[in-house]
Amino acid sequence: MDAHILALETSSNLCELTLLSRTQAGISLVELSHEGTGDHAERLLPMAEQLLEQAGLDRHALTAIAFGQGPGGFTGLRVACGVAQGMAFALDLPVLPVSSLLAAAACGTPVEGTAYVVAQDARMQEVYAAVYCWAAEKSWSVLQSPVLLDAAQVTTWIARLQAEGLIAEQQPIQVVGDALEQFPDLAPAVLAQGWEVGQAWRATGASVAHLALHDLDEGRGISPDLAMPLYVREKVAYTIQEREQGLGGNPAALDQPLQIEAMQAGHVSAVLDIERRVESHPWTAGNFTDALGNSAYCSRIIHKQGQVQGYAVWLQAPDMIELLLIGVAPEQQRRGLAWQLLDDGLQWARQHQLERVVLEVRASNAPAIGLYQKYGFKADGLRKNYYPLGDGLREDAVLMSLNLASRAGA
Repeated sequence: MDAHILALETSSNLCELTLLSRTQAGISLVELSHEGTGDHAERLLPMAEQLLEQAGLDRHALTAIAFGQGPGGFTGLRVACGVAQGMAFALDLPVLPVSSLLAAAACGTPVEGTAYVVAQDARMQEVYAAVYCWAAEKSWSVLQSPVLLDAAQVTTWIARLQAEGLIAEQQPIQVVGDALEQFPDLAPAVLAQGWEVGQAWRATGASVAHLALHDLDEGRGISPDLAMPLYVREKVAYTIQEREQGLGGNPAALDQPLQIEAMQAGHVSAVLDIERRVESHPWTAGNFTDALGNSAYCSRIIHKQGQVQGYAVWLQAPDMIELLLIGVAPEQQRRGLAWQLLDDGLQWARQHQLERVVLEVRASNAPAIGLYQKYGFKADGLRKNYYPLGDGLREDAVLMSLNLASRAGA
C-alpha cells in the first residue's frame, strides 16, 4: 500500500524532517535539517512546506504525521508534538509517536537477539536510557522503557536488569548512544563488563520515519489529541535538598518507586501501546477515551518516573465493581504490578461501599486465572463462546468474583 509519512525529529539541537514515500517503485526519503534548538518553533513549519515542495507532493497526499516523542530536550519535543498535532488535525491524519531512544537504536543494522542499551546524554551528568531487542518476525521489542540515570550508574543499572531477568543472562549486550561521546568513562566501564560498545547514535528523522512506517502498517496511528511528548525528567533543575531526598535523575531509576494514579487523556497513547502488545483483541483509543469521560469508570495507571508500566479499567455497578481490563507491559510482568493494580481497585471499591468484585478471563489464560485465584477470586462458572479467537472460532470466558468482606483483612 502506498504511504507518505512526514517525520519530525527535534529531541536534540538538530531539527530534522524526513518525508518517507512508499510506492510500487520502493521506499524513498527526502530530508531537511537545521541546527539550533531555539529556532525549532520558527523553522519547523516552513521546513515542512519546503520538504513537500522539494518532493513534489501535495500536503493532502500525506498518509500520517510522525514525530520523535522523546525523551530529549523539552522545547524541541513540545514543538514537534504541537506541529504534528496541528498538521494532523488540519489534514485529518493519524499521528505516529516514536520513541527517540528506539529511533537511535534503529540507526544501524540490528543483530537479532542482541540487547541494545541506548544511553543518550541528558545533561547535568545524567543520561536517558532504554533497552531494545530486534527480531525478524516482530521487529523491535522493548526490554526496558526509557528512564533517567546518573551517568555513573549505567553499568550498574544494566547489571540489575540482567539480575531481574529483563535482559537474559547470556544475551549479547551492545551499548549505543551519544552518551558514549559525552562521558569518556562509560565505554571502558562497558567493556570491563564484557559488553560491546557500539556507535554514538542519536535519533534521526529517517529512523523515526522507518519506525513510523512499521507502526502505520500495524495500525498504531492515534488521534492527534492523544499525542504527547515522552518526558522522563519531570523537572529541569533540582535543588541540592531535593537531590539529597532522591528527587530527579540522581540517584534516578534504580530506587524510585512505582506510583498509581488516575489515567488521563495524555496517558492513552502509552496505555494503548501496552494494550496492543498484551491483548489479541485490544481496546481502541476511542474505548479508553470514552471510559475517561464516564464517571462510572475508574481508570488507573501504574508508572515509574512518569513512564506507564500498566493500567486497569473498572466499571461501577449498584453494589459491585467489574474489572474490565488490566494489563502490564511485557517487560514489567511478574514483578507484582498487576497485584498492586488489584489492591488499588479494591481500595476504590471500598471507598464507594461496594461489596463484590467480578471479572471474566479467557479460559486459556492460565497465568491470569492463577493470579486471580491467588488473590482470592473464586470461579463462578463459564460464559460459553464469549471471546473471539479468529478464523470464526471462539473461546469460553471464566467468570470469577471476590467478596470484599472476605478480603478485608488481606
